[in-house]
Amino acid sequence: MRTANNNQQEDTWGAIGIGAMIVFISLILVAAVASAVIIQTAEKLQQNAQTAGDDTSDELSGKLAIMQGFVDNNGDYVLYVRLAAGSDTIIPETISWQLYCDAGIGYEDSAGAFGAAQVGLQSQSAFSGEAEMTTQFAYKILIAAATCDATAVAGSSAALYIHVESGGTTFETLVIESDEAGSSVI
Repeated sequence: MRTANNNQQEDTWGAIGIGAMIVFISLILVAAVASAVIIQTAEKLQQNAQTAGDDTSDELSGKLAIMQGFVDNNGDYVLYVRLAAGSDTIIPETISWQLYCDAGIGYEDSAGAFGAAQVGLQSQSAFSGEAEMTTQFAYKILIAAATCDATAVAGSSAALYIHVESGGTTFETLVIESDEAGSSVI
């Protein structure tokens, strides 16, 4: 038969168990707080990466790629363009341009967005006034310059920036060797 020992000095197992349980619960609480901080940080990083990715995608996919350019009969520039790979549909009214000539001639900004008379399908002889531009077709756009037209810039160059609202910017240096109709500028 077993005899129970109710001596106070030998009954320390319960105190050790309670202390271990307190340490265990505190470790669980610390781990929960640490995991909450890690999860919150990961979510914030993911949101920042998503925003940066969306902005980059918009900038690269809303852009024009210039294939060729010529001087027209009026000394203006006709550029043959395509939408950059992966671009969304672009409305011509959301496109503007800036033209910088060599020193002494000046700087020119578009009077507004491209209008119906300044955008057309490349396959058509006249500017047809496209309502929207898609990646399926090549287009021609008319840069009707006043200050930096081909006559003023002949034998020199001009810097052209084409801006797409909520998209990217295309830069091209136009090298105008002659102001004759049909002369290449790119």
